[in-house]
Amino acid sequence: MTELIFFINQVVIAGAVLGSIYALGAIGITLIFGILRFAHFAHSELMTGGAFIAFLLATLFAAWGVTAPIPMGFVVLPLAMVLGAVFALGIDKGFYAPLRKRGAKPVTLLIASIGVTLMIQGLIRLFFGSGSYSFFENEPKDVFRVDMSALGSTRPLVITEPQILMIAVTAIAVIALHLFLTRSRLGKAMRAMADNADLAQVSGINTALVVRVTWVIAGALACMAGTMLALDVTLKPDLAFNIILPIFAAAIVGGLGQAYGAIAGGLLIGFAETLAVFNWSMVLKPLNAVLPEWMQLPQTLALVPTEYKLTVAFVILVVTLLVRPTGIFKGASS
Repeated sequence: MTELIFFINQVVIAGAVLGSIYALGAIGITLIFGILRFAHFAHSELMTGGAFIAFLLATLFAAWGVTAPIPMGFVVLPLAMVLGAVFALGIDKGFYAPLRKRGAKPVTLLIASIGVTLMIQGLIRLFFGSGSYSFFENEPKDVFRVDMSALGSTRPLVITEPQILMIAVTAIAVIALHLFLTRSRLGKAMRAMADNADLAQVSGINTALVVRVTWVIAGALACMAGTMLALDVTLKPDLAFNIILPIFAAAIVGGLGQAYGAIAGGLLIGFAETLAVFNWSMVLKPLNAVLPEWMQLPQTLALVPTEYKLTVAFVILVVTLLVRPTGIFKGASS
């Protein structure tokens, strides 16, 4: 039982948190690709910018003496998501919309998004420096240790309050997105435009409105993902830049243009990474009692070292492209 609790702590909980962050980021990427047909590499900076917006709001609320029973990062999250959506709309209006009006090809928009990435990251470093920040500088991070000795375990089940809230908030966001896409006229219009933009336009769908709503949803979810990542680790200028490729891998594995595929892909990549770096010796060490001396398991038995965790996403991505190029949910061919 001790080994099982260790597995839950290191894989199930960590995988659920990482998968939730990947899923929320991948949803924004796949929506933008489905509607606008280009890979938005600056999505990482929407996540980082949204996290800094939430951090500023949390710091401001703390300075005003506002207190809450949950971490301040979650208290300010709804307002930060609104500002994150405005931020995303501003980027589209300032950079991508003029290019679309000139008939720019998707590859041109992709290159422009790389430029936007560098620009936003530079602005963040200009105003905030290159140091790290924490949402918990002025408030404690509650850690829950559930005693499992009644089940024969010497290890407690460990989970932090932000991790519990992250999983809950992600579930609420996914359900809300599902209801929006399946029940609202605007959500159905987005799905129609993702299937065939030209047919949607001649059918009377307001494509300009759909584009704006796409950026609103993508910006809000990116802000949520970035804030949750910063709450779990530390906030820094390259917060999400280092995980943008796994997020893209999640979107492609799930099926580009498919929101549900992005969720599945994000969870798949998240759990695969945690399983790959997990020290399996901790679970399999009881086998040493029956194995001969020359077959004893080493102290560390992980599929890949922690520093190479990102390679797991690429392996899954390559296998997906070779076996099923359209992804799990049959999105646009990659």
